[in-house]
Amino acid sequence: MTLDLALAAGKSFLIAFAALLPILNPAATAPIFLGLTEGASKDTRAMLARRIARNMVVLMAASMLVGSYVLDFFGLSLPIVRIGGGLLLTASAWRMLSVTHHTDDRRAELAEAFTPEMAKRQAFYPLTFPVSCGPGSISAAITIGVSLADDRLALSVAHMGGGLLALVAIGVIMFLCFRYAQHLLKPLGEAGSIIFLRLTAFILLCLGVQIIWDGVRELLLSLPAR
Repeated sequence: MTLDLALAAGKSFLIAFAALLPILNPAATAPIFLGLTEGASKDTRAMLARRIARNMVVLMAASMLVGSYVLDFFGLSLPIVRIGGGLLLTASAWRMLSVTHHTDDRRAELAEAFTPEMAKRQAFYPLTFPVSCGPGSISAAITIGVSLADDRLALSVAHMGGGLLALVAIGVIMFLCFRYAQHLLKPLGEAGSIIFLRLTAFILLCLGVQIIWDGVRELLLSLPAR
């Protein structure tokens, strides 16, 4: 029986890890993290990386365990969640595209303004949700949570335990990607980094529009046919 539970937990770990890592994609989100934290010191970014990774694990775990019950309680559907999250993601991407390139003096001013208190306020919104953990990943976590549930309590606990361990592993990967994001872009140089961040912001904007469209399309398909 113990072996069966261990196998169930291992299988759930692999399923959740393989399904959620490509959606969360910390390596692709790391440049966006840099763009939204311009002016922050190295220590502040390290603190933010820890907080964002922790927030992501907690948010995704809550979605996996009780997300479907919360949506039912408030009478919300996944398409509505996608539309709301897509709007937030689009707004964040638009702010990134609208910022201007800063001089050295302006960077110094930003560094003084981006205090640890300001970073703590932004750690959840928008850096955790919707940038690092958007409506698509939350929807996937809810779906995985439903699929891992089992009528037998022991197996259900083993499945959920494996899924939660997968979230912790992804959280560690996200922390490392954000913590050392600046080193990843260093070979591009200053001009190359600016171009790359702009392209990433545009892709993020397109992703937000795509998420909104997916939600709208699901709502339209759910309408009764005449």
